[in-house]
Amino acid sequence: MSARALRAVVVVLVAVAVAGCGASGDQASGGAVDGRVTGRVTVFAAASLTESFRRIGKDFEAANPGSTVTLNVAGSSALANQINQGAPADVFASAAPANMATVTAAGNADGTPTTFARNQLVIAVPRGNPAGVTGLADLSRSDVKVALCASQVPCGAAARTALDTAGVALTPVTLEQDVKGALAKVRLGEVDAALVYRTDARAASADVTGVEFPESARAVNDYPIVALRDAPNPAGAKAFVAYVRSAPAQAVLAEAGFQAP
Repeated sequence: MSARALRAVVVVLVAVAVAGCGASGDQASGGAVDGRVTGRVTVFAAASLTESFRRIGKDFEAANPGSTVTLNVAGSSALANQINQGAPADVFASAAPANMATVTAAGNADGTPTTFARNQLVIAVPRGNPAGVTGLADLSRSDVKVALCASQVPCGAAARTALDTAGVALTPVTLEQDVKGALAKVRLGEVDAALVYRTDARAASADVTGVEFPESARAVNDYPIVALRDAPNPAGAKAFVAYVRSAPAQAVLAEAGFQAP
């Protein structure tokens, strides 16, 4: 082979290698193809969104072949701290505006958060309601063990508002870091009642009953969502936020018991 032909082969091989590297990088970071997004979309979501966002995530993947939604669910305050400490994430969905505000105040939001759902508290009791809990006043009885969320968690702040509205003082036997933790105490029989979101009680209806109480109307939580400034997959972040606000995703949330924004 002549030197000139050899140089031509080398140029072609280098071009192919560079193109291959570019394709690999695009797949890792995500992007947009024919109006659909690809790559991983990492969503930090409040624990109360677990079941709904799992389903919404699968629907999003089906609508965007080549995309993968990865959920990190926990208490909104913990998630906000993780984001502000540099944890890689594309989207933050909080169970309260206060926790979202810590992320926006730190300059870590890409745009203005929008409310996509609302949620309300119920008293979760074991099936059959053995303690006979009918309202908030019963939670102050000495024979009733109660679990609450910690005050910095949205479900804890909402619980405190509801209890103050009803003029009920109580000492919980445990303070949990997210609503799933409080609900687990009821499901395991470790407490007689817990203040949790209506949606969580509905998701666990095989084990618990949700007792409605009027004061919950004074403690309705707005759920904001936003794409994040340093999102590894910016196109995926914006697309997921838009999808959560779409009719199909809103139908999933309504079925779970969330209220419309």
